[in-house]
Amino acid sequence: MTEKVPPQKLHDLAVIVVPDQDHVAVAKQTIPAKTVLVWEGHEPLTVQADILAGHRFALRDLPAGAWVRQYGQPFARSRGLRRGDPITEATVDSEVPRMNASAVTLRTPQLPAWKGLLPTFRGFHRSDGRVGTRNWVLIVPVSMCAAHEATQIALRAELQGIYHRNAYPNVDGVTALPHDGGCGCPYGKLEAAKPGAYEATLRMLGQHIRHPNVGAALLIELGCEKTNFAAFDNYFGTPHLETLYGRPVHRLTIQTCGGTQATIEQGLALLPELLEAANATGRATAPLRSLALGLECGGSDAFSGITANPALGHASDLLARAGGRSVIGEVPEFYGAAHLFASRAVSHNVAARVFELVESYRTDAARAGHDLAENPSPGNRVGGLLNITIKSLGALAKSGSAPVRDVLHYGQWVWDREGPGVYLLNTPGYDQLSVPGLVGAGCQIVCFTTGRGTGIGNAVAPVIKISSNTPLYQQMSADIDVNAGAILTEGLSLSQMGRRIFDAICKAASGEWTKAELNGHREFALWNVEGLWL
Repeated sequence: MTEKVPPQKLHDLAVIVVPDQDHVAVAKQTIPAKTVLVWEGHEPLTVQADILAGHRFALRDLPAGAWVRQYGQPFARSRGLRRGDPITEATVDSEVPRMNASAVTLRTPQLPAWKGLLPTFRGFHRSDGRVGTRNWVLIVPVSMCAAHEATQIALRAELQGIYHRNAYPNVDGVTALPHDGGCGCPYGKLEAAKPGAYEATLRMLGQHIRHPNVGAALLIELGCEKTNFAAFDNYFGTPHLETLYGRPVHRLTIQTCGGTQATIEQGLALLPELLEAANATGRATAPLRSLALGLECGGSDAFSGITANPALGHASDLLARAGGRSVIGEVPEFYGAAHLFASRAVSHNVAARVFELVESYRTDAARAGHDLAENPSPGNRVGGLLNITIKSLGALAKSGSAPVRDVLHYGQWVWDREGPGVYLLNTPGYDQLSVPGLVGAGCQIVCFTTGRGTGIGNAVAPVIKISSNTPLYQQMSADIDVNAGAILTEGLSLSQMGRRIFDAICKAASGEWTKAELNGHREFALWNVEGLWL
């Protein structure tokens, strides 16, 4: 027996993003088969199968071979769709629309100027002109051979009370960067156009030592690894990183300290001096043009591209209007949607580099016998992301509509570039590698949207978690900072939610801890970038 749903009921059960262009609707909740949907100006529609929350069904008949559209963009080919059919691998072919830079017309956007008094945040002003949102004492192993000692020094500093917030009120803590790089990697050629893991390790660790969220640092080497202190000195041109970066940088060598325990004890003995130095800098007012925001998504679902990601895009645009900049990575998740991002580039050269970078991932995957179209994870698919194109279209929404300024290599510094707007950073789609890449590029704060749930944080930058749906927020409220699912459950507009996220960014930048920080998340990893540089 079918149920005739009142005209308004379609919009209670499903969401249509671009009504005049979209061929599909997304179920807000499970819609039973044979439910009849009626809405004003349209013929009744009978759902032909159970449609799970986050999954799609056809709003019109589409002949075999016709493109199927969502967000106004093609994402699959019809196999002969009828109105009410579910959008599945049985009813569509997941063909990826292919475009190149020559087919893109530049429409570089001009965001409106900020009206009224520009907002500010309270940060840590550094001697190089950068402003931090946190003030850490950082323990840096220059290779995996010193990772254990670095981790132990950071843990014991806080557990044994060497660091205490009451004694050092301007310091956020002692944190380490354990990783598995720095030895056993090819040296590469530092002068080559495509440097690899050796230089990436040196550069990324150096970027974290000089990161505006770091007030002092302790470097630890084993003594015989490839990325030892001599390699640092040669690469950066000086053994005096404290002079180069304008903050205290001490060193310890495990092989000359007397081994593991002796190194840990000497490291702990050095901490009071480093903590005092970091504590000498307090928060002061800073303009938002001093802020770089990392944009990340992980554990996405179909609602990510409807709620959390476009709302974060609104927040990113607000930051750009205030003079700040955003950095987006996860290049494989541009596949099928790169033309939309490239059309916002400030030049044809930047647009071409966007396509070149995405194509490099496609060819590298093909060389290994894989396809970028394999990208959606099992969790993504359960959440309604049928293929890479629909995932990419939704993921791209978090970049907002600001001008695309440049394309950065992994390990490059966003502060070496000029102008507010969005920057594309070469990182993989793996969250554990992409987030440290964003921070290593100079981002002092990261916003991370999720539809399935994740607790990931970062060793030196606050990570704001944004849920795409309310059930996830209710289930993981101890990990989620902002519930963008309120767009569907409470009727908030994207701009209202974007402002809510923007306010959360300003608060976190001024010292309010995020859920990831409160839960002790301090993830860090290095990416072996061999062969994946422009």
